[in-house]
Amino acid sequence: MSFFTAKPSWPLSLFVKQYWAIDNCVPIGDEYIQRIVPNGLMELTFYLDSKPTSLDDHKSIEDRALISGHLKSYYDISITGTLSMFSVTLLPFGVGMLLNLPADEIYDHNVPLKYLLPEISCRLEDSLYEANSFDERVSLTEKCLMALYGSKSQSYEMKRIIDSVHLIKNSKGSVQVDDLSDAACLSRKQFERTFLNLIGTTPKQFLKTVRFQNSIHIKQIDPSANLTEIAYCSGYYDQAHMINDYKSLSGLTPGQYFKECDPFSDFFDN
Repeated sequence: MSFFTAKPSWPLSLFVKQYWAIDNCVPIGDEYIQRIVPNGLMELTFYLDSKPTSLDDHKSIEDRALISGHLKSYYDISITGTLSMFSVTLLPFGVGMLLNLPADEIYDHNVPLKYLLPEISCRLEDSLYEANSFDERVSLTEKCLMALYGSKSQSYEMKRIIDSVHLIKNSKGSVQVDDLSDAACLSRKQFERTFLNLIGTTPKQFLKTVRFQNSIHIKQIDPSANLTEIAYCSGYYDQAHMINDYKSLSGLTPGQYFKECDPFSDFFDN
């Protein structure tokens, strides 16, 4: 298996977290099941060979080039044969900065890129397929995103919501929605409506996801941390609260999750 990552250049780093790619081959007749959980980020994904199959009809993978919105809960994908993919991990507000549509329209969905950005979908997909290396794919993608970003103007509302996302990350998901709306100089209803439109999920759901990701990150950096310590440090009311969130977001209890999955937080990983 080959795995590659790269950081974006300026100013794309304002809304792109990283580029990554994987090339893997599952032995003939075998199947690998990967569980996808909410991570507070969005993805622009290109499948350059066979594409996986979603085991959830509501999260179908219809095309080889997709934009994935914020997730409400988990789903599983089945991988067989050769998997070759190139992906752009977008920051929580990435889609809101790139597309002229409410970000909540792709909430909890994998949407074919051709429906949202038809002017670049086919051209970029073909170029990535023909590229000879990961670095070349990064370069091609950066040129395309730079042109797209340069044609957009950032609204004052977006700047306020980006500040809110930074507050949420810095608090590790433990800030109150009323405090966020006060900091944004908006009423709670105005803030919730604006956040949903530009981020693509509600503040409450986003906070739930970030808190979940933080608990995973705690286990990632300290494998010896027990569930009581993780619940306390993650801002959960108690272990029952953490268990309920884990079941909702991953389909597993915290104990099952840490036993079956490598603790790695996409959101808090630098």
